[in-house]
Amino acid sequence: MVSCESVMEHSDSAIASPLSAIADAFEDLLEKVKDFKKGSSDHIRLDNFCEIASLVTVLFRCLGLAFKFAEMEYVSKLHGLVEASKKYEMLQDIIDHDVANDTVKTSGSYSRNLRRVRQGIDLVRAIFEQLLSTSDTSLKGVASTAYGEVCAPFHSWTVRTAVYAGMYTLPTRDQLFLKLNETEQTAEKKMRRYISATIPVIEYIDKLYLSRNIVLDW
Repeated sequence: MVSCESVMEHSDSAIASPLSAIADAFEDLLEKVKDFKKGSSDHIRLDNFCEIASLVTVLFRCLGLAFKFAEMEYVSKLHGLVEASKKYEMLQDIIDHDVANDTVKTSGSYSRNLRRVRQGIDLVRAIFEQLLSTSDTSLKGVASTAYGEVCAPFHSWTVRTAVYAGMYTLPTRDQLFLKLNETEQTAEKKMRRYISATIPVIEYIDKLYLSRNIVLDW
């Protein structure tokens, strides 16, 4: 079973080729989603999800101070899910627990932690899509657009202001790829793989809420 400590250790172990490790891991998770859609009774295991999600922390670190808040929030919520995985087996089990206890949107609840981790995964997806759609050497526009699309609607004015102010500290496009041990050419295919794999996974997570009549505006 994945532990709180192994969340960060696991992400560090993939540092030699983080994009490859992340793309591979989410493609494995995608296969489980496909099996479920085909009629399998197996859902996604919570401990497996935590282990895969932990790899994303490397990408936040590579973006530096601008996304420090996103990294801290992501890691904090992920640790909460890791603790939950000691008691609950499947991803939907934690939502059912909160539904039964009327704590779905309560600060620190399992369901809220999962929502924030899901947003972190989606934020990286949006950043990759922006990177692939422009050749700008600065990441300010790329990151600002991605953050505005995925996270800004759910953050307070104070947090949004701090994040946008930090965009000036972002690495350049070339510096980011260097930190990821990639060239733009080698990174492109891996980013596309991540995007293709995470979209259905994110949709699967969203449906866990929607099927329980939980709106996604929080």
